[in-house]
Amino acid sequence: MTRTARRNRRTLRMAGAGAAALLALSACSSSGSDSSSTTSDSAGSSSDKLSGTVTVFAAASLKESFTTLGEQFERAHPGTKVTFSFGGSDSLAASITGGAPADVFASASPKTMKIVTDAGDASGTPATFVRNQLEIATLPGNPDKVASLKDLTNPDLKVVLCDKEVPCGAAAQKALEASRLKLTPVSYEQDVKAALTKVELKEADAAVVYKTDVHAAGDKVVGVEFPESADAVNDYPITLLKDAQHTDTAKAFIALVRSAEGQKVLTEAGFLKP
Repeated sequence: MTRTARRNRRTLRMAGAGAAALLALSACSSSGSDSSSTTSDSAGSSSDKLSGTVTVFAAASLKESFTTLGEQFERAHPGTKVTFSFGGSDSLAASITGGAPADVFASASPKTMKIVTDAGDASGTPATFVRNQLEIATLPGNPDKVASLKDLTNPDLKVVLCDKEVPCGAAAQKALEASRLKLTPVSYEQDVKAALTKVELKEADAAVVYKTDVHAAGDKVVGVEFPESADAVNDYPITLLKDAQHTDTAKAFIALVRSAEGQKVLTEAGFLKP
């Protein structure tokens, strides 16, 4: 074989080896891409693994915003369901410590949350997710010209307050005490929605409720702000409960409540950021 022929043969062998190497690299790259895709798909489907029903016990003032968040959660996680029990925080806390099945508790005050934590029924440390401020709800058009908290002491007015054991009632008492005012309501209601309903049905002339409730009522009532409410702002804590049946799903709902998306829904409803 001539020198030229041997050189050509060597060149062909090198070209073949180079092609094989390129094929190997291509295979590795393709394999890496598939692995990455699989990892991505796996991560994307991890949220889809959430399942089961989450039972949330929440303060009555959270009804509208939490209902919206529950619907958003169910859309984002097919196969899950969020059910709610809304009411006075004190009665909800008593139900939880009494053994009522629930996964999440959202209270309208740290005091009522403490009932649950002291009983050992909370899992982890409750976190404040919003705050709420009081406002006076009056009849449409405000026919009695209510302009201040002091105006509610007029004996000719039928005024409703939340029960003193309920966070909105405790906050109202704190505001009254700060103003050195005494007010005798025609009734004490078990939660803030019940107090507001009295005005909506025109069974009362005014009620001290939360700004969020006035906002939710629309044109059924007129809201009157009063400066003393700044001395009685309520923090709202939320916690996972010890006996939660679907822990991951319950945690995911709490995460939504505390997320930017959840905060947007809550602040649009009139809540204050924590």
